[in-house]
Amino acid sequence: MSNRICQLFGIKYPVISGGMVWCSGWRLASAVSNAGGLGLIGAGSLHPDALREHIQKCKAALAEGCVFGVNVPLMYPNVEDIMNILVEEEVKVVFTSAGNPKAWTSFLQKHGVLVAHVVSSSKFAAKCEAAGVDAVVAEGFEAGGHNGREETTTLCLIPAVRKATSLPLLAAGGIASGASMLAAMTLGADGVQVGTRFALTEESSCSAAFKEMCIQAGEGDTKLLLKKLAPTRMVVGSFTTQVEEAENRGASAEELKELLGKGRAKLGMFEGNLTEGQLEIGQASAYISEIKPVAAVMEEMITEYKARLAANYSF
Repeated sequence: MSNRICQLFGIKYPVISGGMVWCSGWRLASAVSNAGGLGLIGAGSLHPDALREHIQKCKAALAEGCVFGVNVPLMYPNVEDIMNILVEEEVKVVFTSAGNPKAWTSFLQKHGVLVAHVVSSSKFAAKCEAAGVDAVVAEGFEAGGHNGREETTTLCLIPAVRKATSLPLLAAGGIASGASMLAAMTLGADGVQVGTRFALTEESSCSAAFKEMCIQAGEGDTKLLLKKLAPTRMVVGSFTTQVEEAENRGASAEELKELLGKGRAKLGMFEGNLTEGQLEIGQASAYISEIKPVAAVMEEMITEYKARLAANYSF
């Protein structure tokens, strides 16, 4: 499956695991990389010292020739400390999100780091190319966690971004199978970033209770809420009901901030409090029914991709 993404990152398959808060620790990242993809450690839920520890453990767990990366939300207050750690630990791949790609791209590239940036529109994809990033991730409305305000679906977003930029392009949002991977690449993507499917694996660091809740979820069991703050897709439950009621009565951004409080995502996704926690997951959870090892998930995706690609459809 040699293509631009495989060649850029030095990986076997053009499959990247999303850097998800409370899910993407060193175990998940190393498992995805060892299975032929590119695993990302999610810096968004790690203090700088903890991030350094995860990087070092990931390095130790990697098979020879494998590579991993780190996802960094640029809106975080300790981003400078994080960037310095990435350089000190000689991380070779960084995916940035939630901020201006110009801010850190040149700094990272000067230290030999490949940089990809996550966008939700073709407008921002063009800005990424102007900023000099090495690749773009176009993430559609179906994705879990923080989402774009445009609410453009992956099916519509990928061809628009492909038209707007010549950069290597990764599709994200709703991709959890070989069939959806093939669909994204048919639309113009060079590879895929997979979040929800890898979040619901044995190696993911989120709680077992959260994983079980997600695989029981069906169509319509996630909602995009908190649009006055940062639009976030979550599993429907007690907390989402509170948020939805507040939004329906016209609650201000300040009221929503007070309702959200601090540490609610950790409470739900990592600690397993399914009543009061913020439970971030994508729409793809509706067709995931089993928690499996990463290696099995990767094998299934690639096998299905190749089978669908080889199939002779007649119309």
